[in-house]
Amino acid sequence: MSDEEHQFESKADAGASKTYPQQAGTIRKNGYIVIKGRPCKVVEVSTSKTGKHGHAKCHFVAIDIFTGKKLEDIVPSSHNCDVPHVNRTDYQLIDISEDGFVSLLTDSGNTKDDLRLPTDDNLLTQIKDGFAEGKDLVVSVMSAMGEEQINALKDIGPK
Repeated sequence: MSDEEHQFESKADAGASKTYPQQAGTIRKNGYIVIKGRPCKVVEVSTSKTGKHGHAKCHFVAIDIFTGKKLEDIVPSSHNCDVPHVNRTDYQLIDISEDGFVSLLTDSGNTKDDLRLPTDDNLLTQIKDGFAEGKDLVVSVMSAMGEEQINALKDIGPK
């Protein structure tokens, strides 16, 4: 054998830890599923009967949790689907920069400065108006499959 050390540089990301497998027949409404590589929340599930050649099929209608787009998928109920690890974390809003990024305070006391303001106009105006009024705001950040987005707002009173 050679004494050389081989170094592998992986540029591709397998995405293995971002999802976990779950049998299609066990995924229910309000659960999460990956459709076309996007993390989605299931809004409707219908299951067909077994046909001439075996498998019952699950028809999923789901909404992308970041873009709000409606996606559909049909999977045999005995097969596995990818389910994203979805986390929701609350952060206190410290500052809004001119370029559309927010500065958030984590539980450990550090700042998190890599998040943009949400694209949802209603939520965007609520955050900007509340911040301009000097309110103490807590934003709820949803993260899944390497993406993060502000998806809710709580007012915890004046500063």
